[in-house]
Amino acid sequence: MSTCTKWINLGVITCKDWASQAYLSCTSWADATSQSCSSWADDGSNQCSQWADDGSNQCSQWADDGSNQCSSWGQCHWYTPWNCIAGWFCQAWYWVANWVCQAWYWVANWVCQAWYWVANWVCQAWCVVTKAVCAVFTWIVKAVCQLYSDVATLICVAWTGFLCMINGIFGSSGKRQSRIQHVFVLMFENRAFDHMFGLSGITGMDINGHPTAVNGPTATDTNIDPSTTLPMATSVPAKFNVATDPGHEFPDVLTSLCGAGAVYNPVPGGYPPINNSGFIENYSAPVSDPSGGSSTPAQIMQCFAPAQLPVLTALATEFAICDNWFSSLPGPTWPNRFFLLAATSGGLDGSPTTGDIISAETVAGYQFENGDIFDLLEANCLDWCIYEGDDFPISLALSGMDLNLANGKFKDFDDFASDLGDASLAESFIFIEPKYGAHIFDIEGPGNFTCGDSMHPLDDVTRGEALVKQVYEAVRNSPHWENSVLLITFDEHGGFYDHVAPPAAVAPGDVINSSYVQNHFQFDQLGVRVPAIVISPFTQKGIIDHTLYDHTSMLATVEKLFGMGNLTNRDKAANNFIHLISSTTRKDAPATLPAPAVNPHPLPCKDDSADSLIAKRSELRMAREEGFFKGARTSEIKLTPSQIGFLQVALFKVLQGAEYADKIQWIADYKKVGNGLDAAIFMIEAKLKAKYSIDFKKIMRESKPARLTENHRVIDPE
Repeated sequence: MSTCTKWINLGVITCKDWASQAYLSCTSWADATSQSCSSWADDGSNQCSQWADDGSNQCSQWADDGSNQCSSWGQCHWYTPWNCIAGWFCQAWYWVANWVCQAWYWVANWVCQAWYWVANWVCQAWCVVTKAVCAVFTWIVKAVCQLYSDVATLICVAWTGFLCMINGIFGSSGKRQSRIQHVFVLMFENRAFDHMFGLSGITGMDINGHPTAVNGPTATDTNIDPSTTLPMATSVPAKFNVATDPGHEFPDVLTSLCGAGAVYNPVPGGYPPINNSGFIENYSAPVSDPSGGSSTPAQIMQCFAPAQLPVLTALATEFAICDNWFSSLPGPTWPNRFFLLAATSGGLDGSPTTGDIISAETVAGYQFENGDIFDLLEANCLDWCIYEGDDFPISLALSGMDLNLANGKFKDFDDFASDLGDASLAESFIFIEPKYGAHIFDIEGPGNFTCGDSMHPLDDVTRGEALVKQVYEAVRNSPHWENSVLLITFDEHGGFYDHVAPPAAVAPGDVINSSYVQNHFQFDQLGVRVPAIVISPFTQKGIIDHTLYDHTSMLATVEKLFGMGNLTNRDKAANNFIHLISSTTRKDAPATLPAPAVNPHPLPCKDDSADSLIAKRSELRMAREEGFFKGARTSEIKLTPSQIGFLQVALFKVLQGAEYADKIQWIADYKKVGNGLDAAIFMIEAKLKAKYSIDFKKIMRESKPARLTENHRVIDPE
């Protein structure tokens, strides 16, 4: 989607939201006026009835008093007939006068009631007409918005097409490498190189044709176990998943690389000397969460045997494995993924925090001075897409991605293989996000990252192997294999041991957003080494590439392949891997890969059907009202950094296509998240909307009309 189209779509969304806000304000006023009319009519009717009752009582009292006076005129005897006649006439007079009086008040009451009834219905009719006028006005405004969108989009497409034609004649397209037309990137979660391949024993040829082996640890590469004070070396096998997530926030990585007590000096070159000595120490008591350590921290030194990773091992031996590929900074997932896509994190050097929940930048998305790879591709007239294996892909947190989502740039991974079967595949760059987990944030167990295929430490690595097999075989057996390259890598090490000290790095040099900064990192130091495999029909078999890379090497490669400029100083300085794409096309690349290993202790996955999610939502909402969940105070259930990040993505996802009133309520509920239970409820409701189109905000609004505050914010009807 071009910048031109983005602005048009943003304008249309703003226009339609304004129309919806105006309609909501108008109908809210009409509803309030209708209620006022009804209340006024009811009060008036009650006053009529009260006045009539008081008058009727006065008539009766007057008649009773008069009748008593008639009786006081004297006794009625045969010898006083006049007294009898006069008394009777007197009694009759007051009796008739009383009923005439009663009748008058009765008629007057109904006339009064009729007046208020008619006045009320006139008022109600006015409100109905007002709401109808509001609806027509809103419809007209939205129609004008849509007409503007259609016309402007046609102009925009024509203009963009013209610019692309000029670019094709005079611009960068002439510099593009014709062999590679499609770049696929699959990034997994949180595994270090040694942990995955360090003891694999893989041998092959380096890029110069000399025999070599992967750079793995030796017996002297150890860490001290603080519980025994004994040195621990790496060993096989590793567990398919661990029970405790290793710490990998910025201060945790500092401990892992530099040892316990290391302090970062936030100046250029201020990272302490690295000796890779603190991985066990960090897993025992991570700085970011001292109470979240493992009781068996030596597990962090364990490595997978090749038989445990048959799919990745097959690719590593069939194509090119890069054993000197580092994460872009010594920190967690989010900033490293941003570096892959933008050659910067804009100053973000940790996971999103609770402060980001109420940040304006959160709702707008993470913004970088020079944009990201997707902006760069569009500026060079190249198409792209993101295949989302997850309901909440992290890339959706980038600024402008909500508009790209609306324009079909995000595609369901279930369609990946069938889409590649189309010979007219238009996308030059295809980014694949795995399923990160169930995302119900089950506060009874690990929940957050289980039942996905991202290879997160808490999840079963064999599921990730199955995803690798699926992606490779889809690309390999598609009509696009002979002009494609596939990169498989991991965002960061996830706390696992690696014996190679990361080198210094070139700082991006772009504008730092102060609201993203947590540790004042200078971005001049690479993070821990991670696996990377380059796959293409032009990549020779059994290559072990020792070239220094980081995640921005992917950007440097794409930029070189497609004749584009760089985003920051980091990708400008990064090595590309185009030398792994030879001029010779291989004919022996395997069409299929081995099946993943079988985990003898597979993780169970809970049902995430709509019915089960609704039931869990009810259970957690009841717990929030009571203040306790299974014996624990709900206020003490921790909100983790990873939860905060996915809450942001979930917010972006649910706002897509939501009506204005529901958008406001989603944002309000997001900003009220204060603990893990709040997060669980929000994510369950977000998943119900994203996966099953069940929007509880809309359901509650339609079941009980919302009210507006003075600044037109919706008050939750619940």
